[in-house]
Amino acid sequence: MQKTSLIALARHELGQARTASSGRSSKTVFGGHEHQLRQTVMALRAGESMAEHENPGEATLQVLDGRVLLKFGDVSWNGSPGDLMTIPDGRHSIDAVEDSVVLLTVVKKH
Repeated sequence: MQKTSLIALARHELGQARTASSGRSSKTVFGGHEHQLRQTVMALRAGESMAEHENPGEATLQVLDGRVLLKFGDVSWNGSPGDLMTIPDGRHSIDAVEDSVVLLTVVKKH
C-alpha cells in the first residue's frame, strides 16, 4: 500500500508552478505507462492553461485548490475546490482562473 497526502503534494506542486517558466507543475501519484489507471496532481499558476488536447480515455478532474475552467467546444464548466468534473470525450482545454491544483484521473483507452 502507498499513502500520499494530496494536500501536501498540492502545496508543493503549486509552489513549483509559481516559479516555473511554464507556470505549471505536475506529479503522477499513481500509475504510469504500465497501468491503465493514472492519477496526476497538476498545478497551474493563475492565467495559465493546458491547451486544447485529446482525451486519452475516460477521465475526471477534481479541483483541490483554486478555480479552473474546463472547456469543451462552446461549453465550459467552472470548477472550485471539492468539485469533481467528468472530462468529455474529445478535444478540451483547462484554464486556471486562480492559482490552482487539480487531481486528474485517467483510464487509458485500450
